[in-house]
Amino acid sequence: MQEKNIITQSKKEFQSMLSTFSHEIRNPLALITSEMQMLSDSQPQLCFNEHWDNIMENLNYIRELLDELSRYQNAGHISLVQTNLSICLDRITSSFRPALDYLGISFETDIPRDLPQISLDQTKIRQALFNLLRNAQESIQHTHGKIFFSASAVPDGVQITISDNGCGMTEDQIENAFRPFVTYKPGGTGLGLAVTRQIIEAHQGTLCVESTPKEGTSFYIFLPG
Repeated sequence: MQEKNIITQSKKEFQSMLSTFSHEIRNPLALITSEMQMLSDSQPQLCFNEHWDNIMENLNYIRELLDELSRYQNAGHISLVQTNLSICLDRITSSFRPALDYLGISFETDIPRDLPQISLDQTKIRQALFNLLRNAQESIQHTHGKIFFSASAVPDGVQITISDNGCGMTEDQIENAFRPFVTYKPGGTGLGLAVTRQIIEAHQGTLCVESTPKEGTSFYIFLPG
């Protein structure tokens, strides 16, 4: 119990530090962005310089990183409402399907119509599932990609499974999958899966992963009823 309290306190201190860091970075970032805009207005030719594009791209990356940090800090703050899970999951998968269709990735779903109603923060759950679906999508680099999304009632709750036939993960990658700022993707922030686990755990649920290199990955979510 004491060890759990120490971990919780350390986590709170870490998130407080991130909040301060994010705030201190956003202010000069806003000033730099404004000054860049003023420069482009007064000297339009600058916008055609290749270095200008690099600068703007890096500024956009910093903004995206700060947004990810904000999502990480707020992942545990949820507002629960009684939810028809079948309808909720159907809407989430339907809204993600066009992106997979465009990429030629097969997307199969198995969402029963009679899943139990449970208390959820629908926005946060949508964010968590989108993170996992996007993770599955990005893991597929071949022409026969498949993602399978299923949900089923289990004792005391619901299990959701998202499986893909992408590149898979090594044991080391699995061990570090949910650690903040650890990423194996070029340009990744290493916060997506950390945010997802925080959201699931805030719902008193669990998130685990199984994976085999070059074969694929499965994420398993349990949400209590």
